[in-house]
Amino acid sequence: QVQLVESGGGLVQPGGSLRLSCAASGSMFSPYAMAWYRQAPGKQRELVARITAANRENYADSVKGRFAVSRDNAKNTVYLQMNSLKLEDTAVYYCYTGRNGRDYWGQGTQVTVSS
Repeated sequence: QVQLVESGGGLVQPGGSLRLSCAASGSMFSPYAMAWYRQAPGKQRELVARITAANRENYADSVKGRFAVSRDNAKNTVYLQMNSLKLEDTAVYYCYTGRNGRDYWGQGTQVTVSS
């Protein structure tokens, strides 16, 4: 069993920055990929960024150059640094990992970009 707890969301103006954190517990952390998804009202959940156990990173085209995913295996935590935020980045952001054929999601953290 894996528990994921996100934090760091909030209200920010366009062009601002936020850093999301996702703390994992209940299972080994370092051997597994971690990912961030988001879901805006009325839209499907989409992959934002992913980081493998070897620290290989992948990003959605919409966030490339603005967002950065990282992990601290000593703290069992994955981060999402979000810069140059846009109105369309407004969504609930979820942390995700897959282990042994099971999906694990955090509860989500709201990010609202508004002037």
